[in-house]
Parts: sequence; structure tokens; C-alpha cells
Amino acid sequence: MLNITAARKAKKQSLELNMAPLIDMVFILLIFFIVTTSFVKETGIQINRPAAATAVAKTRSSIMIGITRENRIFMESREIDIRAVRANVERALAENPEGEVVIVADMDSSTRAVITTMDACTLAGAENVSIAASRPNTAN
Repeated sequence: MLNITAARKAKKQSLELNMAPLIDMVFILLIFFIVTTSFVKETGIQINRPAAATAVAKTRSSIMIGITRENRIFMESREIDIRAVRANVERALAENPEGEVVIVADMDSSTRAVITTMDACTLAGAENVSIAASRPNTAN
């Protein structure tokens, strides 16, 4: 004769849900989002930008280079020498070939520092080099 109690116990044991595939799937999604996220690397310094009526916001990831009023150059939150700009931009372009270089120069920085930095970026292979500006306040 068939033992009904034993059959019910066997069914209860087989109703367990295996969570391992679900956890694996969550980790795979997490890794996917981390890898595909683009991070904007700031210059790491506070700069007083000049205003321009034609300023346009950039949507692509950019290589940011900051120039202070004392003509000190910063990239990725660290100070670099003017002679090291080309090597640093080449390294950044190797990591992100689609990257655009944005020079964030203080309004009181010298033109010489800005032009020398732009020249080094162009020599490093950057096709798009622009200077950051802020929009002027149009409030009356």
C-alpha cells in the first residue's frame, strides 16, 4: 500500500527554491552597470571661469585640464608640469579614444599657459580641444 505521509514529506522537501542562480544574475547585472558607466574626471580645483554667451554643455565624456590664476596645471585632482600635459593626455586618450579635451582655465590665467596647454593636447592626438566657459547671468 502507498504511504501517503511519506509522499507528502517528499513533496515538501522538493519545494525549496534555489537562490544561487538569482544571486549570480544580480552580480552579473551589477558588473554590467559598473563597466558601462562613464565617469567624468574633474580637475580637482576651484576655477573662476569666464562667461560666454555661446557656451554649450558637453554631453560626451571629457578629459578635464584645469589652469589656475597662478598658471598651475591640474589633471585628475593632481598638479602636473606643463611638460607632462602631452604624456597625460596621451594616456587619457589611450583609455578613452572618443574623449574630448576640455581646458578649464581661470579667467585670470595667462594666455600663454592656455595656448601651451592646447598645443600639448593637440600634439598628444586630441582632435577636439575646447575651453570651458560659463553662461552669463541674464537676470534683469
